[in-house]
Amino acid sequence: MSFLFGRNRQKTPQDLVRAVRESISRMDVHLERRRASEDVSRLLAQMKVVLQGNAETDPIPDQVQMLALEVYAIDLLPLLANNMARLDFEAKKDVTALFNGLLRYCPQPISRFPTVDYLHTNRPDTLITLVKGYENKDVANNCGTILRESFKHQALAHVVLYDEIFWRFFDYVQGGSFDIASDAFATFRELLTKHKPLVAQFLGQNYVRFFLKYNTLLVSPNYVTKRQSIKLLGEILLDRANYNIMLAYVDSPDHLKLTMNLLRDKSKNIQYEAFHVFKVFVANPKKSKPVQEILLKNREKLLAFLPKFHDDRREDEQFIDEKGFLMKQIIELGNQPQQPQGAVFA
Repeated sequence: MSFLFGRNRQKTPQDLVRAVRESISRMDVHLERRRASEDVSRLLAQMKVVLQGNAETDPIPDQVQMLALEVYAIDLLPLLANNMARLDFEAKKDVTALFNGLLRYCPQPISRFPTVDYLHTNRPDTLITLVKGYENKDVANNCGTILRESFKHQALAHVVLYDEIFWRFFDYVQGGSFDIASDAFATFRELLTKHKPLVAQFLGQNYVRFFLKYNTLLVSPNYVTKRQSIKLLGEILLDRANYNIMLAYVDSPDHLKLTMNLLRDKSKNIQYEAFHVFKVFVANPKKSKPVQEILLKNREKLLAFLPKFHDDRREDEQFIDEKGFLMKQIIELGNQPQQPQGAVFA
């Protein structure tokens, strides 16, 4: 692949990596900033070709390995994460491609991901920097793309989930532009659904704090945030790995009131997603006394409300069956045993 670098300036993959680091350092010198930025862009494009190949040639495994090892040796990934906002548009795209290409790099026959090991063991702070990228509109989407690739690996998801930085997602998914908030929610969702046992453990350990924050998303003035949040809540509660989380959530009368209000939201999409959460409260055979009292108090209204609820979905047999089941459960409420109030988690 020497043709990539010119006849007289042939650079090895290691040379490219070192040259990028040196050029980034020159960006701090006022008189050299523009030239250094151009050099970084050119070198990153060449590194991407080494890692991914191009239309004319496939990547060469030995050169990819040399590139990766040098990237780890000089800590280029955290340097790129910290300086991404200073790069031009194409260079930001190349940084994203490099991160994700290295995250997927799995040399055979080892069958392991050395970049994942490197970030998890040596530089977990790189992931924290990438999450903070949502605070900068110029790199938010690039950082989100890298984070979603990172979270395919449980070790890297664990880093962010158990760091205080995780709680900033509740601000990121509501603030900023529509594009950034949507991207942040996509990353948030990936983090909370990809590795189910890990997430179940996290929610069990942080139940009160998590749902105090999460419930604010369900009353957000941002329509997209509210709709995505109620849909994600349904997925979380109905996942078997989160069975104990579901029991704790539906034990709360405040959660039931919140869900019933969402059933009457002006958006039909939000109403429909709220229905899938509401059915968990009604179907629970061991309802707490406060939850059962709320349902009994509203029984007649619910029995009048449910037959008309989304009656345009006549061809959705599962939805029709679920409505019928809920109405039967509500009719029989007085015959169901009441359980003492109390949450599963403190």
